[in-house]
Amino acid sequence: MLLNVIEFFNYNDELWYRKGDGTSGKVDESSTDIIDYMIELIEKFYPKAYEALNKEYERCNSDMAEFRYRLVLRFCRCNFGNIDNVHDVDAFGRLHLECVPCPLRGECRHEGVICKPEFDHNLRKAELRVMELWYKGLTKEEIAEHLYLSVHTVNQHVRNALARLGMHEKAEFFRYAERNNLFKL
Repeated sequence: MLLNVIEFFNYNDELWYRKGDGTSGKVDESSTDIIDYMIELIEKFYPKAYEALNKEYERCNSDMAEFRYRLVLRFCRCNFGNIDNVHDVDAFGRLHLECVPCPLRGECRHEGVICKPEFDHNLRKAELRVMELWYKGLTKEEIAEHLYLSVHTVNQHVRNALARLGMHEKAEFFRYAERNNLFKL
């Protein structure tokens, strides 16, 4: 179910949302459309966070509605929180994580897992190597020479990577790589 864009924010120690159509409300156990959508995105793009959240809240998994709500609540509180000009969930289902002030920053055992989690890009190793060099400014011919591949193979890796990510253009991939810290320059 495509919810379009969502902005999450904290208000009076509660998690609230504002959708792209302007509707807003408090996230609670009855917010099944948002909860289902967020769980789908977390599981797909942040599988380590999804696994850690499941372990963290396994004690309440007998009440599935509460369990799923707690997973989403924790993930959102750790990674979203302020109303800003960048939607937390964009029209393509990509999450734009924020650096949320936390008194446990640097001490929390879930930092880098649930809080500021590692993004799973779903690219194969060969595709990732090619895309990193492309991102760093090498031409496809230079990439082919550097990796001892044919230009045809490089082109195929680029096409496959863009298709796997649901993209069509180089600029779109560059924005994606920057937003998700895919490569360190």
